[in-house]
Amino acid sequence: MDFLSFLVEYGPYIAGGIVVTLELSVSSFLLGLVLGVILLGLSTTPGKIVARPYIEIVRGTPLLVQILLIYFGLPALGIKFDAMTSIFLALGLNSAAYQAEIFRSAVKSIPEVQILSAESLGFSGYQVYRYVVLPQALRISIPSLVNEFVTVIKESSLASVIGIVELTRRGEYVASYTYRALEAYLVVALVYFIVCYAISHSSRRIEKALKIPGYTGA
Repeated sequence: MDFLSFLVEYGPYIAGGIVVTLELSVSSFLLGLVLGVILLGLSTTPGKIVARPYIEIVRGTPLLVQILLIYFGLPALGIKFDAMTSIFLALGLNSAAYQAEIFRSAVKSIPEVQILSAESLGFSGYQVYRYVVLPQALRISIPSLVNEFVTVIKESSLASVIGIVELTRRGEYVASYTYRALEAYLVVALVYFIVCYAISHSSRRIEKALKIPGYTGA
């Protein structure tokens, strides 16, 4: 059986796992987006004593260890989640730390004169953050956020270690059934590449559509 016939026979089954992969990746990324914005806000308030350690700890430990802590570790404290919820939380909480740093870099690129102007008009700290900083930071962050989303998609393959039947897990099933590990994982890699390349390529259009008129960066 050559690779083409293998692809025809088993490719559709393996590729079908991308549905679960994308559902998990999108939901986890959105959780990370919301938490990332919150962490950004906390970083500019006394809440930074919580936000900064969280960001550093999450970024300084492997995602796989975080998944295992949530799925296997928390039950020791009486907190138990099913496999899908565990990977959703692990990916989302992990992505939040990276997205918070993306937003922080974007905020630094916003000209300080805009913030000072808003304050001179009587805006409160919250209003400056809500109406001046956050809208611009989100749009400036688009390229980096797209890269982070692609990273979440690839990292979702770790869901296979706790039994989630997504793209990588389906590849493992086919490899075990056919004893054709090389071909099976090549198909898995091909599907990941196609999806991630399409998303990365589309980011240019999204960035152009949401570009801030007249803004060239600091």
